[in-house]
Amino acid sequence: MVEDCKPVLNTGLRGVTVASTKISDVVGDLGKLIYRGFLVSDLSGKTSFEEIVHLLLFEKLPTKDELAAMKQRLVAERSIPPAIIEALRTRPVQSLPMDILQAAVAMLANHDSDVNDTSQEATMRMAIRLIAKLPTVVAAWERIRNGAAPVAPDPTLDHAANFLYMLFGEKPQAELVHFFDVALVLHAEHSFNASTFAAREVASTRAHIYAAVSAAIGSLSGELHGGANVKVMRMLLDIGSPDRVDDYLNRILDEGKKIMGLGHAVYTTDDPRAHILAPMSKRAGELAGDTRWYEISTILEDKGKRAFKERKGTDIYVNVDFYSASLYYSMGIPVDLFSPLFAIARVAGWTAHVLEEHFAGAAPKPMLYRPESKYIGEYCGPAECSFVPIDQR
Repeated sequence: MVEDCKPVLNTGLRGVTVASTKISDVVGDLGKLIYRGFLVSDLSGKTSFEEIVHLLLFEKLPTKDELAAMKQRLVAERSIPPAIIEALRTRPVQSLPMDILQAAVAMLANHDSDVNDTSQEATMRMAIRLIAKLPTVVAAWERIRNGAAPVAPDPTLDHAANFLYMLFGEKPQAELVHFFDVALVLHAEHSFNASTFAAREVASTRAHIYAAVSAAIGSLSGELHGGANVKVMRMLLDIGSPDRVDDYLNRILDEGKKIMGLGHAVYTTDDPRAHILAPMSKRAGELAGDTRWYEISTILEDKGKRAFKERKGTDIYVNVDFYSASLYYSMGIPVDLFSPLFAIARVAGWTAHVLEEHFAGAAPKPMLYRPESKYIGEYCGPAECSFVPIDQR
């Protein structure tokens, strides 16, 4: 006899494959992150963010001439319209930076003459503009909200150095530029995470790339996604010093709360990016004359893993947010800018996914995303509700 089959409700689409991609892969059980066939551990420190942009958008690592051309295209698109600068000046200074960034992306669409052109060439041009302009928006907002004038992009500086220059108003240390460039590379792409799915879902409606990226930024703003490194840094600040880790850890575990930065939805081993960021966090602390945030992190990682194993009987692993938080903080970057930093890196991946959603594979593209849901509202029992006019209720 064949048993009745009941529909399975897959909460959060976990384990559900919704599309194919050539852009990246996460092999969670082996701790591998792959960008178009290359291990990110092989790319980081050996390639610049501009090279990764070329790889993600054009499916190959660039030659020297191609890299020079990519850099020129990004430099040419860094400036943002004066009208957007003026709009930023009207925003309340307490506005959330991710809200500012999301609004600015929508406004950038108003100033792009390609926005009504649905060709692949036009979409690629808009992708490069977005990658170039997001850092300018973030840096401009940081200065405006602090009563300072925005710093214009410097065409002589590469992508990472230019952002730090626009943010702080002075040429950054070469070592910190390298660290930030590596961080951009590590955050550039991560397969079908929540924000990338948001971008692809919007792109599937044939919306333009600005709409898709704006949706992705909205998704990234949540504390379970791009806001996680903010939670990590606030945890470190709450702990305050290495000798307070034990008390904090016991309290958190007794209350059944999470240790921020430990655990991941995909990896069942340490996130490979965390081990690349950790030594940079240490060195950035040394340059700043304060290594306690790195020290707290290492102690918390070690003792947190052991305590979780003892109490829960299972392993827990470090993720990318655990050390990116202390790295950025030691570089002098405000905590509430950590998520926007994530966005100025991940926009490379988002735009690559929008291009893939629109133009890869056989026509017609894209296939409109339209998942099903299971209705569980039984408000009137098994029967449908009978409508009662308002004066009889």
